[in-house]
Amino acid sequence: MPLEAWYMDSSDEDQRLPHKLSPNQPVSLDELKKIGVLHWKLNADIYENDPELEKIRKDQGYSFSDVITIQKETLPNYEEKLKMFFEEHLHLDDEIRYILDGQAYFDVRSACNGWIRIAMGKGDLITLPAGIYHRFTLDQTNYTKAMRLFVGEPVWISYNRPADDFEKRQQYVASLQCS
Repeated sequence: MPLEAWYMDSSDEDQRLPHKLSPNQPVSLDELKKIGVLHWKLNADIYENDPELEKIRKDQGYSFSDVITIQKETLPNYEEKLKMFFEEHLHLDDEIRYILDGQAYFDVRSACNGWIRIAMGKGDLITLPAGIYHRFTLDQTNYTKAMRLFVGEPVWISYNRPADDFEKRQQYVASLQCS
């Protein structure tokens, strides 16, 4: 199934709901690419020995990875972590996630500052560029297993909005065109 993304409504309902506008306003992979979001569809069943994943890791310089399972039964401080993940923030490095099982949403800011929701499922690998405001949440299944990939040693620092004074943020904004 291809990656699905759309502009979000402004409802304060449960963050795990799809939050599609009515009528829906889909966002294409080309539109995501224009804001620096990259996507690959891989076979998550063979992630440990996948030559396609290895090629992406080599080409992109992803030298470190780990796996996290996000569900109430396995993630310590589950509710706190979900709230933290859903706070709008940015990183000074790319954020790379590969969904090995389950489902989740990444919300990213469009070039014109609206929210775009990206529905991630098994086999979706996504890269969010350094400096993009984003947030993460599970969907109503309340479960995902994801590989986190990094260039070099992992950096776990996020900066909640506003964080516009960082050079990486300024470089990112300069690369955008709002139309």
